[in-house]
Amino acid sequence: MTISKQQDESAPSRAGKAWHSVAGSVATALSVPRLQLASKAGLAAGLAFLIAPMMPGAAAHYPYYAPLGALVAMYENVSGSVKQGVQTLVGLGLGIGLAFLLVSFTDPNPVTVAVVMGLGVLLAGLPRLGAGRDWIPTAALLVLLVGGNNPDDFSFGYLLQMGVGVVVGIAVNMLVFPPLHFKAAALSLAELRWALAKQLSDMGEAMREKWPPEHEDWALRSEELAQSARAVRAAVQKADASRQANPRRRLHPRDMDQDYKDLRGLERVTFHIQDMTEVLSDVIWDKNVPFVIPLPYSGPLADALAAVSAVLRSMEDEEPDRQNELLAAAAAAVDTLADRMASDEVNPEAPSAAESIVLSLHRILRVVKARG
Repeated sequence: MTISKQQDESAPSRAGKAWHSVAGSVATALSVPRLQLASKAGLAAGLAFLIAPMMPGAAAHYPYYAPLGALVAMYENVSGSVKQGVQTLVGLGLGIGLAFLLVSFTDPNPVTVAVVMGLGVLLAGLPRLGAGRDWIPTAALLVLLVGGNNPDDFSFGYLLQMGVGVVVGIAVNMLVFPPLHFKAAALSLAELRWALAKQLSDMGEAMREKWPPEHEDWALRSEELAQSARAVRAAVQKADASRQANPRRRLHPRDMDQDYKDLRGLERVTFHIQDMTEVLSDVIWDKNVPFVIPLPYSGPLADALAAVSAVLRSMEDEEPDRQNELLAAAAAAVDTLADRMASDEVNPEAPSAAESIVLSLHRILRVVKARG
């Protein structure tokens, strides 16, 4: 059987992609935040198991549930630990109550187990249970099958030890270097702002090239920009959640309201730049679009795109005075072009798409001004 050159070259390519995928997964698993979370989970489980034999009565016979409770409550932020721990205990309580309700009428048997599991799954559909919904049928089943002839002692020990573990897990997460994700949020905002500025500058360069331009990668970034905006929103929300119930927030204050304001502004800017990207790429490559950009406007439009791009870049590392200068220059470039288009008697064979781009640039500048 003959193997073609294309088949021969595709094998290393697939192997390379698989290797990069595995390496990326390993890097994620061994990242610093993950290692910190794993260390705290181990510490919490060990402390919970140390405390578990000290519990009163029959609860001391079930010490292995305390480390489980500690693991259940371990989350990437303190507020998440509290929420997840409380939801788990609520779910356990509902499951134990369900099991007791049925055990009071009959002994465990296949029918009882089936009924308990069905009702447990139904109760798991209750709103706001979160992580606790999966523990309802689990707790009910354990009471039926593990509790045996003494479900009272087992249920007491199970719930108490899980509660002890949850408390230990929350305490460890709160007291042992509780994470704040402010830097990640700030970096994400800066990266998105830079990507938007680059998109504008690349479109400005395309306006100066002979059409169709040799470089068209900018025309394929619309969905990439949307994904970046969604990732930034997730990063800001994660940073906001990390400060809740976190004692370190007093030592590292951050104006999250401003971050959300910046995020909303960048999301609007992303929308306008996506619109400009689609308009410009359609004008260049889609012959069926009944719009053009008249040649006399190509140079001024390129200048306006570059000026607005400079404004976005300046928001990261320039002084406020310099930012204001660039903002004024960009506004002048956009307004001058808009006035020229309103007064010129350019009569192309097809309607001009330049007005749409200029309008989007004007809206972007309005968002930037509102930030100040």
